Amino acid sequence: MYKTIREAKMIKIGIVGGTGYTGVELLRLLAQHPQAHVEVITSRSEEGLRVVDMYPNLRGHYDNLTFSVPDAKTLGACDVVFFATPHGVAHALAGELLSSNTRIIDLSADFRLKDAEEWARWYGQPHGAPQLLGEAVYGLPEVNREAIRNARLIAVPGCYPTAAQLGLIPLLEAGLADPARIIADCKSGVSGAGRGTNLGSLFCESTESMKAYAVAGHRHLPEISQGLREAAGGPVGLTFVPHLTPMIRGIHATLYTSVADHSVDLQALFEQRYAEEPFVDVMPAGSHPETRSVRGANVCRIAVHRPQGGELVVVLAVIDNLVKGASGQAVQNMNIALGLEETLGLSHPALMP
Repeated sequence: MYKTIREAKMIKIGIVGGTGYTGVELLRLLAQHPQAHVEVITSRSEEGLRVVDMYPNLRGHYDNLTFSVPDAKTLGACDVVFFATPHGVAHALAGELLSSNTRIIDLSADFRLKDAEEWARWYGQPHGAPQLLGEAVYGLPEVNREAIRNARLIAVPGCYPTAAQLGLIPLLEAGLADPARIIADCKSGVSGAGRGTNLGSLFCESTESMKAYAVAGHRHLPEISQGLREAAGGPVGLTFVPHLTPMIRGIHATLYTSVADHSVDLQALFEQRYAEEPFVDVMPAGSHPETRSVRGANVCRIAVHRPQGGELVVVLAVIDNLVKGASGQAVQNMNIALGLEETLGLSHPALMP
Protein backbone atom coordinates (compact mmCIF):
# COMPACT_ATOMS: atom_id res chain seq x y z
CA MET A 1 0.00 0.00 0.00
CA TYR A 2 1.50 3.34 -1.04
CA LYS A 3 1.20 6.05 1.58
CA THR A 4 1.69 9.77 1.54
CA ILE A 5 4.20 11.28 3.94
CA ARG A 6 2.68 14.45 5.30
CA GLU A 7 4.25 14.60 8.75
CA ALA A 8 7.91 15.51 9.27
CA LYS A 9 9.16 11.98 8.60
CA MET A 10 12.46 11.32 6.85
CA ILE A 11 12.08 9.80 3.40
CA LYS A 12 14.42 6.91 2.68
CA ILE A 13 15.83 7.48 -0.80
CA GLY A 14 17.86 5.33 -3.16
CA ILE A 15 19.59 6.58 -6.30
CA VAL A 16 20.56 4.23 -9.12
CA GLY A 17 23.31 5.65 -11.29
CA GLY A 18 24.55 8.60 -9.28
CA THR A 19 27.83 9.40 -11.05
CA GLY A 20 26.50 11.57 -13.89
CA TYR A 21 25.42 15.19 -13.94
CA THR A 22 21.76 14.47 -13.18
CA GLY A 23 22.87 12.23 -10.31
CA VAL A 24 25.05 14.85 -8.64
CA GLU A 25 22.39 17.50 -9.22
CA LEU A 26 19.86 15.23 -7.55
CA LEU A 27 22.19 14.86 -4.58
CA ARG A 28 22.69 18.64 -4.38
CA LEU A 29 18.95 19.28 -4.33
CA LEU A 30 18.16 16.49 -1.86
CA ALA A 31 20.82 17.85 0.50
CA GLN A 32 18.60 20.92 0.88
CA HIS A 33 15.40 18.91 1.35
CA PRO A 34 14.39 18.82 5.04
CA GLN A 35 12.78 15.36 4.83
CA ALA A 36 15.12 13.56 2.42
CA HIS A 37 17.77 11.07 3.49
CA VAL A 38 19.78 9.29 0.81
CA GLU A 39 20.26 5.73 2.08
CA VAL A 40 21.97 4.20 -0.92
CA ILE A 41 23.53 5.30 -4.21
CA THR A 42 24.71 2.83 -6.81
CA SER A 43 27.41 2.61 -9.44
CA ARG A 44 29.00 -0.62 -10.62
CA SER A 45 32.09 1.14 -11.91
CA GLU A 46 32.68 3.23 -8.76
CA GLU A 47 31.81 0.65 -6.09
CA GLY A 48 33.37 1.59 -2.75
CA LEU A 49 34.19 5.19 -3.71
CA ARG A 50 32.87 7.90 -1.42
CA VAL A 51 30.49 10.31 -3.13
CA VAL A 52 32.41 13.32 -1.80
CA ASP A 53 35.65 12.03 -3.32
CA MET A 54 34.03 12.21 -6.75
CA TYR A 55 32.07 15.40 -6.07
CA PRO A 56 33.81 17.55 -3.43
CA ASN A 57 31.04 20.16 -3.67
CA LEU A 58 28.98 17.72 -1.57
CA ARG A 59 31.48 17.54 1.32
CA GLY A 60 29.72 18.04 4.62
CA HIS A 61 26.48 16.63 3.24
CA TYR A 62 27.26 13.05 2.19
CA ASP A 63 30.58 12.30 3.89
CA ASN A 64 29.59 8.70 4.77
CA LEU A 65 27.79 7.81 1.55
CA THR A 66 29.62 5.45 -0.82
CA PHE A 67 28.73 4.02 -4.19
CA SER A 68 27.59 0.40 -4.15
CA VAL A 69 26.48 -2.24 -6.64
CA PRO A 70 22.71 -2.15 -7.26
CA ASP A 71 20.89 -4.58 -4.98
CA ALA A 72 17.13 -5.02 -5.36
CA LYS A 73 16.61 -5.87 -1.67
CA THR A 74 18.45 -2.76 -0.43
CA LEU A 75 16.74 -0.50 -2.95
CA GLY A 76 13.38 -2.12 -2.20
CA ALA A 77 13.66 -0.99 1.42
CA CYS A 78 13.62 2.65 0.30
CA ASP A 79 10.49 4.78 0.07
CA VAL A 80 11.58 6.25 -3.26
CA VAL A 81 14.18 5.17 -5.80
CA PHE A 82 15.41 7.59 -8.44
CA PHE A 83 16.92 6.24 -11.65
CA ALA A 84 19.55 8.66 -13.00
CA THR A 85 20.71 6.18 -15.61
CA PRO A 86 20.95 5.78 -19.38
CA HIS A 87 17.90 4.38 -21.12
CA GLY A 88 17.29 0.66 -20.70
CA VAL A 89 18.50 0.34 -17.10
CA ALA A 90 15.24 1.04 -15.26
CA HIS A 91 13.48 -1.62 -17.35
CA ALA A 92 15.35 -4.39 -15.57
CA LEU A 93 14.75 -3.31 -11.97
CA ALA A 94 11.42 -1.50 -12.07
CA GLY A 95 9.12 -4.50 -11.72
CA GLU A 96 10.93 -5.97 -8.71
CA LEU A 97 11.08 -2.62 -6.91
CA LEU A 98 7.40 -1.93 -7.52
CA SER A 99 6.56 -5.29 -5.99
CA SER A 100 8.33 -4.05 -2.83
CA ASN A 101 5.99 -1.03 -2.71
CA THR A 102 8.83 1.32 -3.57
CA ARG A 103 7.97 4.35 -5.68
CA ILE A 104 10.11 4.80 -8.77
CA ILE A 105 11.00 8.17 -10.26
CA ASP A 106 12.83 7.56 -13.51
CA LEU A 107 14.90 10.37 -15.02
CA SER A 108 15.72 8.29 -18.10
CA ALA A 109 13.53 7.88 -21.18
CA ASP A 110 12.42 4.34 -20.34
CA PHE A 111 8.78 5.08 -19.50
CA ARG A 112 8.11 8.44 -21.18
CA LEU A 113 6.57 7.10 -24.38
CA LYS A 114 3.30 5.20 -24.13
CA ASP A 115 3.93 3.04 -27.21
CA ALA A 116 6.54 0.29 -26.73
CA GLU A 117 7.08 -0.13 -30.46
CA GLU A 118 7.65 3.58 -30.96
CA TRP A 119 10.11 3.56 -28.07
CA ALA A 120 11.98 0.65 -29.67
CA ARG A 121 12.24 2.49 -33.00
CA TRP A 122 13.76 5.59 -31.44
CA TYR A 123 16.01 3.90 -28.89
CA GLY A 124 17.23 1.01 -31.02
CA GLN A 125 16.29 -1.86 -28.69
CA PRO A 126 13.12 -3.64 -27.57
CA HIS A 127 11.33 -2.10 -24.61
CA GLY A 128 12.29 -4.11 -21.54
CA ALA A 129 9.10 -3.64 -19.50
CA PRO A 130 6.15 -2.93 -21.81
CA GLN A 131 3.74 -4.28 -19.19
CA LEU A 132 4.50 -1.25 -17.00
CA LEU A 133 3.83 1.43 -19.60
CA GLY A 134 0.12 1.51 -18.85
CA GLU A 135 0.65 2.63 -15.27
CA ALA A 136 3.65 4.91 -15.81
CA VAL A 137 2.70 8.56 -15.27
CA TYR A 138 4.40 11.26 -17.32
CA GLY A 139 5.79 13.57 -14.67
CA LEU A 140 5.02 17.03 -16.01
CA PRO A 141 3.29 18.48 -12.93
CA GLU A 142 1.77 21.41 -14.79
CA VAL A 143 -0.28 18.88 -16.77
CA ASN A 144 -0.47 15.67 -14.74
CA ARG A 145 -0.37 16.79 -11.10
CA GLU A 146 -3.41 14.76 -10.03
CA ALA A 147 -2.15 11.58 -11.68
CA ILE A 148 1.27 12.07 -10.08
CA ARG A 149 -0.36 12.11 -6.62
CA ASN A 150 -1.33 8.46 -6.99
CA ALA A 151 1.56 7.25 -9.13
CA ARG A 152 4.02 4.57 -8.16
CA LEU A 153 6.03 4.83 -11.40
CA ILE A 154 6.83 8.34 -12.65
CA ALA A 155 8.64 9.14 -15.89
CA VAL A 156 10.42 12.49 -15.55
CA PRO A 157 10.17 14.45 -18.83
CA GLY A 158 13.26 15.21 -20.88
CA CYS A 159 14.85 18.65 -20.90
CA TYR A 160 13.83 19.74 -24.40
CA PRO A 161 10.30 18.33 -23.97
CA THR A 162 9.80 20.21 -20.70
CA ALA A 163 10.62 23.61 -22.21
CA ALA A 164 8.80 22.98 -25.49
CA GLN A 165 5.61 21.66 -23.91
CA LEU A 166 5.34 24.35 -21.24
CA GLY A 167 5.76 26.98 -23.93
CA LEU A 168 3.13 25.58 -26.30
CA ILE A 169 0.50 23.94 -24.09
CA PRO A 170 -1.53 27.09 -23.31
CA LEU A 171 -2.06 27.82 -27.01
CA LEU A 172 -2.97 24.23 -27.88
CA GLU A 173 -5.27 23.69 -24.91
CA ALA A 174 -7.16 26.84 -25.86
CA GLY A 175 -7.49 25.66 -29.47
CA LEU A 176 -5.75 28.79 -30.74
CA ALA A 177 -2.59 27.45 -32.37
CA ASP A 178 -2.55 25.78 -35.77
CA PRO A 179 -1.52 22.27 -34.68
CA ALA A 180 -0.26 21.41 -38.15
CA ARG A 181 2.43 24.12 -38.11
CA ILE A 182 4.63 24.08 -35.02
CA ILE A 183 8.38 24.66 -34.92
CA ALA A 184 10.52 24.11 -31.85
CA ASP A 185 13.96 25.67 -32.32
CA CYS A 186 15.85 24.70 -29.15
CA LYS A 187 19.35 25.28 -27.78
CA SER A 188 21.03 23.24 -25.05
CA GLY A 189 24.11 23.56 -22.91
CA VAL A 190 26.80 20.91 -23.21
CA SER A 191 25.88 19.18 -19.93
CA GLY A 192 22.84 17.82 -21.75
CA ALA A 193 25.15 15.38 -23.51
CA GLY A 194 26.09 13.80 -20.19
CA ARG A 195 29.37 13.25 -18.37
CA GLY A 196 30.76 10.51 -20.57
CA THR A 197 33.64 11.00 -22.97
CA ASN A 198 32.24 12.54 -26.13
CA LEU A 199 34.23 14.25 -28.86
CA GLY A 200 31.56 16.89 -29.44
CA SER A 201 31.57 17.83 -25.75
CA LEU A 202 35.30 18.53 -25.53
CA PHE A 203 36.25 22.12 -24.73
CA CYS A 204 37.99 22.72 -28.05
CA GLU A 205 35.07 21.24 -29.98
CA SER A 206 32.17 23.02 -28.29
CA THR A 207 33.58 26.39 -27.17
CA GLU A 208 33.12 29.39 -29.47
CA SER A 209 30.97 27.27 -31.75
CA MET A 210 27.30 26.45 -32.14
CA LYS A 211 25.62 23.83 -34.27
CA ALA A 212 22.34 22.09 -34.96
CA TYR A 213 22.23 18.32 -34.67
CA ALA A 214 19.79 15.43 -35.18
CA VAL A 215 17.71 17.54 -37.57
CA ALA A 216 16.43 14.37 -39.26
CA GLY A 217 14.99 13.19 -35.95
CA HIS A 218 15.93 13.50 -32.28
CA ARG A 219 14.75 11.05 -29.61
CA HIS A 220 12.86 13.84 -27.87
CA LEU A 221 10.71 14.44 -30.95
CA PRO A 222 8.17 11.66 -30.23
CA GLU A 223 8.02 12.71 -26.57
CA ILE A 224 7.26 16.34 -27.42
CA SER A 225 4.74 15.29 -30.07
CA GLN A 226 2.99 12.95 -27.63
CA GLY A 227 2.49 15.76 -25.11
CA LEU A 228 1.39 18.29 -27.71
CA ARG A 229 -1.13 15.82 -29.17
CA GLU A 230 -2.70 15.43 -25.75
CA ALA A 231 -2.89 19.20 -25.30
CA ALA A 232 -4.35 19.72 -28.78
CA GLY A 233 -6.69 16.75 -28.64
CA GLY A 234 -5.49 15.53 -32.03
CA PRO A 235 -2.54 15.25 -34.42
CA VAL A 236 0.21 17.86 -34.52
CA GLY A 237 2.77 18.72 -37.16
CA LEU A 238 6.00 19.39 -35.27
CA THR A 239 9.44 20.28 -36.56
CA PHE A 240 12.01 20.03 -33.76
CA VAL A 241 15.58 21.20 -34.29
CA PRO A 242 18.00 20.97 -31.35
CA HIS A 243 21.27 22.91 -31.16
CA LEU A 244 24.41 22.53 -29.07
CA THR A 245 25.38 25.84 -27.49
CA PRO A 246 28.70 26.74 -25.80
CA MET A 247 27.40 26.94 -22.23
CA ILE A 248 27.30 24.35 -19.46
CA ARG A 249 23.68 24.58 -18.35
CA GLY A 250 20.47 25.76 -19.91
CA ILE A 251 17.77 25.19 -22.50
CA HIS A 252 16.43 28.03 -24.63
CA ALA A 253 13.37 27.10 -26.69
CA THR A 254 12.11 29.44 -29.39
CA LEU A 255 8.69 28.12 -30.39
CA TYR A 256 6.76 29.18 -33.49
CA THR A 257 3.11 28.61 -34.34
CA SER A 258 0.27 30.40 -36.14
CA VAL A 259 -2.60 31.98 -34.20
CA ALA A 260 -5.14 33.52 -36.55
CA ASP A 261 -7.43 34.82 -33.78
CA HIS A 262 -6.25 38.33 -32.91
CA SER A 263 -8.99 38.92 -30.33
CA VAL A 264 -7.29 36.86 -27.63
CA ASP A 265 -4.91 38.49 -25.16
CA LEU A 266 -2.08 35.97 -25.30
CA GLN A 267 -0.26 37.49 -22.35
CA ALA A 268 -3.35 37.07 -20.19
CA LEU A 269 -3.86 33.53 -21.52
CA PHE A 270 -0.40 32.45 -20.38
CA GLU A 271 -0.65 34.27 -17.06
CA GLN A 272 -3.98 32.62 -16.27
CA ARG A 273 -2.82 29.15 -17.35
CA TYR A 274 0.19 29.24 -15.05
CA ALA A 275 -1.16 31.48 -12.27
CA GLU A 276 -1.09 28.66 -9.70
CA GLU A 277 2.11 27.02 -10.89
CA PRO A 278 4.99 27.55 -8.45
CA PHE A 279 7.71 26.80 -10.99
CA VAL A 280 6.50 28.58 -14.13
CA ASP A 281 7.17 32.30 -14.42
CA VAL A 282 5.29 34.12 -17.17
CA MET A 283 7.36 37.22 -17.67
CA PRO A 284 5.99 40.69 -18.51
CA ALA A 285 4.95 41.39 -22.11
CA GLY A 286 7.92 42.07 -24.36
CA SER A 287 10.40 40.16 -22.19
CA HIS A 288 13.26 38.01 -23.46
CA PRO A 289 14.11 35.40 -20.79
CA GLU A 290 17.76 34.40 -20.43
CA THR A 291 19.13 30.98 -19.54
CA ARG A 292 21.29 32.50 -16.81
CA SER A 293 18.11 33.64 -15.02
CA VAL A 294 17.20 30.00 -14.30
CA ARG A 295 20.65 28.52 -13.68
CA GLY A 296 20.45 26.15 -10.72
CA ALA A 297 16.71 26.76 -10.17
CA ASN A 298 13.66 24.60 -10.75
CA VAL A 299 11.78 27.15 -12.82
CA CYS A 300 10.68 27.72 -16.41
CA ARG A 301 10.50 31.35 -17.52
CA ILE A 302 8.26 32.09 -20.48
CA ALA A 303 7.54 35.08 -22.68
CA VAL A 304 4.99 35.24 -25.50
CA HIS A 305 5.29 37.53 -28.53
CA ARG A 306 3.29 38.29 -31.68
CA PRO A 307 5.85 40.01 -33.95
CA GLN A 308 4.45 42.91 -35.97
CA GLY A 309 0.97 41.89 -34.90
CA GLY A 310 0.84 39.08 -37.47
CA GLU A 311 -0.47 35.52 -37.25
CA LEU A 312 2.88 34.09 -36.22
CA VAL A 313 3.28 33.76 -32.45
CA VAL A 314 6.70 33.27 -30.88
CA VAL A 315 7.03 31.79 -27.41
CA LEU A 316 10.35 31.88 -25.58
CA ALA A 317 10.95 29.37 -22.78
CA VAL A 318 14.10 28.85 -20.70
CA ILE A 319 14.98 26.21 -18.11
CA ASP A 320 18.07 24.74 -16.50
CA ASN A 321 18.36 21.38 -18.24
CA LEU A 322 19.71 19.73 -15.07
CA VAL A 323 17.06 21.14 -12.72
CA LYS A 324 13.58 21.76 -14.17
CA GLY A 325 14.76 19.67 -17.11
CA ALA A 326 15.79 16.72 -14.93
CA SER A 327 16.64 16.44 -11.22
CA GLY A 328 14.62 19.37 -9.89
CA GLN A 329 11.52 18.17 -11.67
CA ALA A 330 12.19 14.70 -10.24
CA VAL A 331 12.19 16.11 -6.69
CA GLN A 332 9.06 18.12 -7.51
CA ASN A 333 7.39 14.87 -8.55
CA MET A 334 8.52 13.17 -5.35
CA ASN A 335 7.01 15.96 -3.25
CA ILE A 336 3.68 15.68 -5.05
CA ALA A 337 3.57 11.88 -4.93
CA LEU A 338 4.31 11.79 -1.20
CA GLY A 339 1.82 14.49 -0.29
CA LEU A 340 4.49 17.01 0.70
CA GLU A 341 4.61 20.72 -0.02
CA GLU A 342 5.45 20.81 -3.73
CA THR A 343 8.17 23.43 -3.34
CA LEU A 344 10.00 21.65 -0.50
CA GLY A 345 13.73 21.77 -1.12
CA LEU A 346 13.27 23.67 -4.38
CA SER A 347 12.63 27.27 -3.37
CA HIS A 348 16.16 28.61 -3.85
CA PRO A 349 16.66 31.34 -6.47
CA ALA A 350 18.78 30.98 -9.60
CA LEU A 351 22.50 31.73 -9.64
CA MET A 352 23.53 35.03 -11.19
CA PRO A 353 25.82 36.10 -12.69
